Amino acid sequence: MRYFYTIIFYLSIPFIILRLFYRSLKLPAYRQRIAERFGFIPKIKQPGNIWLHAVSLGESIAATPLIKELLIRYPDRQLIVTNMTPTGSNYIRKTFGDQLINTYVPYDLPTTINRFLQRVRPNLVIMMETELWPNIFAGCTKYKLPILIANARLSEYSSKGYAKIKPLVNKLLDQVTLVAAQTQADANRFIALGLNPAKAKVIGNIKFDLQLPDELVAQAQQLRQEWGTARPVWIAASTHDGEHEIVLQAFAKIRQTIPNCLLVLVPRHPERFKSVADLCRKQDYTIALRSHHSPLEIDTSIVIGDTLGELKLLYAASDIAFVGGSLIPIGGHNLLEPAAVGIPALTGPHMHNFVEINQLLQQAGVVKTVNNGLELANEICHLLNNPIERTALGKKAKQLVDQNRGALLRHLTIIENL
Repeated sequence: MRYFYTIIFYLSIPFIILRLFYRSLKLPAYRQRIAERFGFIPKIKQPGNIWLHAVSLGESIAATPLIKELLIRYPDRQLIVTNMTPTGSNYIRKTFGDQLINTYVPYDLPTTINRFLQRVRPNLVIMMETELWPNIFAGCTKYKLPILIANARLSEYSSKGYAKIKPLVNKLLDQVTLVAAQTQADANRFIALGLNPAKAKVIGNIKFDLQLPDELVAQAQQLRQEWGTARPVWIAASTHDGEHEIVLQAFAKIRQTIPNCLLVLVPRHPERFKSVADLCRKQDYTIALRSHHSPLEIDTSIVIGDTLGELKLLYAASDIAFVGGSLIPIGGHNLLEPAAVGIPALTGPHMHNFVEINQLLQQAGVVKTVNNGLELANEICHLLNNPIERTALGKKAKQLVDQNRGALLRHLTIIENL
């Protein structure tokens, strides 16, 4: 089956390149460094390196504590971090600079993978979360490289999709050395697809080990002063097309009750920053762009979070969070970031990519589900008008994150053994 998959992938290359150039119309980075996607990177002289792959921005942020520890613990080995998207790559380069090598992940083609592995010369491959690539895994097996799927998660939705190509996935999972699963449910889904149970180890979610900068609290307080300490602030983060309109409808209703309320709106994809700003202007909102770092005017009602790497700061400077990708069937985004900075969060009903984390936070009462713009507006108004309840929920959320830390250390132990 891998043979047919590979033929189809080769035939698709012209269309994949065209898609890159199409996406580059809104985000020029997509047409840059294309050679990297075919494995053309400078050859690393020393052998025995570590290759870590984090597909996009979310996985890159989750992997940050692990990357920092790898740099400290293995200073004699070159760390190579690959991404699929420009946002992930830009974050890694901005965060780590020349401490590591960052490149785009090579396309899953035998010649490309072989070229990449010969140039990178790793002796350990770490794939974050749910990255299952037949030719990458076959190439690593050819060179006898151990493969760790770190912080592994497999939603029920994704599991059903993989089940349709179970013979291919079964062979692929045979080549995996270890799956470090977030939960038992994730491990069970991998096993159901053919993973040897002996290769599954439940060690928790590394996202609980997210690190907050020491200066975050002071920076958040300063930002809040710039916004106006008397103004209640809520943030709608990681929103997608189809949600921006719902959020703005909810905001209009909130302003009927709390006229001086400030909305911080952070689209998930950078290529949407401009279009979302234009949408707000068309609805007669006075906006400010976070990238300008300028004081807000008296009539500013929306701050567009058009920067990268500042989401934790924006959460910490807000009173309540709505985490997007959840009012429409995207699957949701990371609820732990607002919890870690001590603010309660709201989410939509579509959270199939974060089922276990969502259930944990919902059961603790620090996250609540809203189904539409009206419910979102009502919950925001309720929490903004009840500061004692809001503060107590935020404190409880932070405690819950702190209690579940530890997956990072368990990952590092596994890596040391491999």
